[in-house]
Amino acid sequence: MFLFVWVQVEGAVAEDGKGPSNWDVYTNKYRERIADGSNGNVAIDGYHRYKEDVAIMKSIGLQAYRFSLSWARILPNGTVEGGVNKEGIEYYNNLINELLANGIKPFVTIFHFDLPDALEREYAGFLSPKVVKDFVAYADVCFKHFGDRVQHWVTINEPLSYSLFGYAQGTMAPGRCSKWMNLNCPGGDAATEPYVVGHHLLLSHAAAVKLYREKYHTTQKGEIGTAQVVQWGHPLSDSKQDLEATQRRIDFTLGWFQDPLATGDYPPSMRAIVGERLPKFSKEESEMLRGSFDFVGLNYYTSYYISDAPPPSNSTPKSATTDSQTSFSPEKNGVDIGPKAGISWQYIYPKGIRDAVLYTTKKYNNTAVYITENGE
Repeated sequence: MFLFVWVQVEGAVAEDGKGPSNWDVYTNKYRERIADGSNGNVAIDGYHRYKEDVAIMKSIGLQAYRFSLSWARILPNGTVEGGVNKEGIEYYNNLINELLANGIKPFVTIFHFDLPDALEREYAGFLSPKVVKDFVAYADVCFKHFGDRVQHWVTINEPLSYSLFGYAQGTMAPGRCSKWMNLNCPGGDAATEPYVVGHHLLLSHAAAVKLYREKYHTTQKGEIGTAQVVQWGHPLSDSKQDLEATQRRIDFTLGWFQDPLATGDYPPSMRAIVGERLPKFSKEESEMLRGSFDFVGLNYYTSYYISDAPPPSNSTPKSATTDSQTSFSPEKNGVDIGPKAGISWQYIYPKGIRDAVLYTTKKYNNTAVYITENGE
């Protein structure tokens, strides 16, 4: 049995050659968007205190540790041509070796939201197809330097969150949203950009998996997948409308980023509703996507009751946040789905995680499922 831990821990934001990431810029430029106005400049100082952290992990019996690599620490300018940071490579080598020396398996995430700011400034990051080439080159560096000891790779963490919160709601880096939302975003279009970004995230994942399987798997023999956030739900009522809405909600969350890895295309419900705003895969891209995972990582925190919502009127601006035409609520007939947890939007509902795992296993060809994040 594995036990997984993941937190944003490193700090050392500008030490030993690390370049700035989009999150470094965002948390220092838009402090009003952070609940307590803090940033990741120091965090819990994992960069300097990783040996203490690993000792604590061992003392409480953890068998595996999921952590994220910082693209900007390894490639400060975002590209291999811009230089590989030897100090960054050394830090992650030291962390991996410390984990293994203490009997803890490293479960490594390649991309967890923090894009090098150099790529954000050069071509707007994941809004551009250019990012796919640079992501694969970055992944290649990771496989080359760490893959002899890493057996579990997560290419991208929560592509749904990155797409929606970063490009529809403006609450995560790079903080983009539509002008009509009046949130003082630097630009954006909530109706189209989340789907463009999601498209390039999927292609980046598939291209990295292709590289790993062709160049590294024979000798390294690891496994590779994604970590998907699960916004699990149950129908508010037994009506046909709420039953269909619940499935639609799943399609627009888990299905958006896992269906293409299984089938080579987005869920039919997304194609039907989003229409031309949803990018299309070429035949070659679909073939590259199909089967590009050895497991599905699930990040589960809570469940909700789902109900049908009428489609917006023609005069209402479109947004990826409302395209599923669903509503969700933690309560039914005035009763919460479960006890409140430590996060304001989180409710303790164990059945939800069980149902999510069973659904994912069945839906995606009896694939292995790891719980890569879990709330209280």
